[in-house]
Amino acid sequence: MAKLILLGPAHDAAGRREDHFDGVTLDDVLKEAVIRYGADFGTLLEVSQVWLNGEPAAPATRLESHDEIMVLPPVSGG
Repeated sequence: MAKLILLGPAHDAAGRREDHFDGVTLDDVLKEAVIRYGADFGTLLEVSQVWLNGEPAAPATRLESHDEIMVLPPVSGG
């Protein structure tokens, strides 16, 4: 089961900092997360970076049970 780690606004949209998902690919997990957390999370996911085990990853990347997926929303400041 892969661990999904949610930072900043992704944490706020999902209502939690981390969760666990079964899925064959990264895309499977992200689609399930949108179903679980709702449309606001899906909208945020569209503009966020997604990393797998500390590296950018493509949606078709196959997952292992120990993988960590991190959702990195855009950062603004000044």
